[in-house]
Amino acid sequence: MDFQLLSATFEHEGDIPELYTCKGKDVSPPLTWKNPPEGTKSFALIMEDLDTPLGKITHWVVYNIPSDKRGLPEAIPGRESLPDGTIQGKNWMRRNGYMGPCPLWGRHRYEFKIFALNTVLQGDPGMNKSKLLKAIKEHILGEAALMGYYLKKKST
Repeated sequence: MDFQLLSATFEHEGDIPELYTCKGKDVSPPLTWKNPPEGTKSFALIMEDLDTPLGKITHWVVYNIPSDKRGLPEAIPGRESLPDGTIQGKNWMRRNGYMGPCPLWGRHRYEFKIFALNTVLQGDPGMNKSKLLKAIKEHILGEAALMGYYLKKKST
């Protein structure tokens, strides 16, 4: 079986529920993964908006997720570290934690990508996407992606 990333709240290439966006409560969605590669010592996750005029915008950076975990719960608090050693790096707004979809116009694609790693990284709460990708470059055993869409409806 292939390494897979899933959510109980939306399907791959489905619509992300408003609860997880700036129009809702702006909390992180629950995610699960299965069939990680053998030898995985930790996981890292990046969420990006792929459809902005500025290029990709990073909404969430999470790493050092323990290898025995098979998911992230809904509404993870926006802080640097979690009790299990998981670290949330900096999003595009330079904040630690999740930043929900909030496009100014149009329907945007949001990619959640998880990486299975053969190492545990040195903790750095200032880690952003580019630093994380550089740190994991030689340590990726496998990756899986989940794509969701969001169209911010106009207020009535």
